[in-house]
Amino acid sequence: MKSAYELAMERLAKSEPAAAPLTAEKKARLAELDRVYQGKIAEREIFLKQQLDTALGGQKFDEADKIRQQIAGEKTRLAEERDEEKERVRRGK
Repeated sequence: MKSAYELAMERLAKSEPAAAPLTAEKKARLAELDRVYQGKIAEREIFLKQQLDTALGGQKFDEADKIRQQIAGEKTRLAEERDEEKERVRRGK
């Protein structure tokens, strides 16, 4: 007798075909995307941290908070962008 979990996994396997294994070319492209987006994130972070230091030096704490939020938002946006690109590569598009 199968458990509910095993039955659910069987139904899932039937509804979604297994993903094709990644080729060496796709793996290289995924690694390249990681490097590119890691660089983009670092670039934005450096730029915004310079602005943050300036704001903190001038004791503009409201502006500093906005810059911190912008840093977090930029990191999130770029990570989502990277993940979308990687998913396109995995699908072969």
